[in-house]
Amino acid sequence: MVDYGKQFMLYLMDEKCYDNYFVEFDLLDGDCFRALLSKGLGLGIIAGSVLVKVPQITKILANKSARGISLFSVLLDLFAITIHMAYSFVNGFPFSAWGDTAFLALQTAIIAIMVLFYGGSTVLAGAFTVGYSALVYVLMGGLTPLNYLLIAQGFNVPILLLGKLSQAFTNYRNGSTGQLSAVTCFMLLAGSLARIFTSIQETGDQMMIITYGSSSFANLVIALQMLYYWNASDKQQKKKKAAAPATAAAAAPAATKKPKAKSKKTD
Repeated sequence: MVDYGKQFMLYLMDEKCYDNYFVEFDLLDGDCFRALLSKGLGLGIIAGSVLVKVPQITKILANKSARGISLFSVLLDLFAITIHMAYSFVNGFPFSAWGDTAFLALQTAIIAIMVLFYGGSTVLAGAFTVGYSALVYVLMGGLTPLNYLLIAQGFNVPILLLGKLSQAFTNYRNGSTGQLSAVTCFMLLAGSLARIFTSIQETGDQMMIITYGSSSFANLVIALQMLYYWNASDKQQKKKKAAAPATAAAAAPAATKKPKAKSKKTD
């Protein structure tokens, strides 16, 4: 039992930190604390990513509509996530540093399929499913050289920003966030912010750090829009409720007035 416990702790920290904590009982080692915190955050983000876009998926299913969701934004987001996942996998980075992208890719692909399906493009939804599966195999199955993935990862920042900000523009144009899920938006923001720290701590890869920093900025814009349009919607509802009694009161006298009978003229 002790061996299993040690193996688990060695997954969370290296041998040096294990000895510091459990042999020498030095609990104030800053480097070990940051490493342990990063690993714990990474695993927590992965656990959260399993469900992060489920509220969005269930909202689309419940309404049988993807109104207000930009397909262009979803596809760009999916492309950026997929490239990042393939780049990290082929580089051999720890799963705790990128595992959430696997679940995000799956859920984002489902959202793209649903947008196509509820938009009336059933054939395109099926073709997209096959095409995306083939793309993942090509990128992660050893068929794509690492230097190509590095170049693609370099394009990730502008692609990611374009995708997220196009959704922000759609929200602005519609004057609402449509079928976007608030839970999903805020979870994505929290996850991308935490990933900046874990990327610095676990990989030190500048490209990953810049990518997550850009993602955090774009997610923040959409989260702020969510709050703004949420409050605007509440104010409109209150105005409608306040105006309803006045409208009813004004309509009541008009309804009770009877037209005057015309007098018949006699010759």
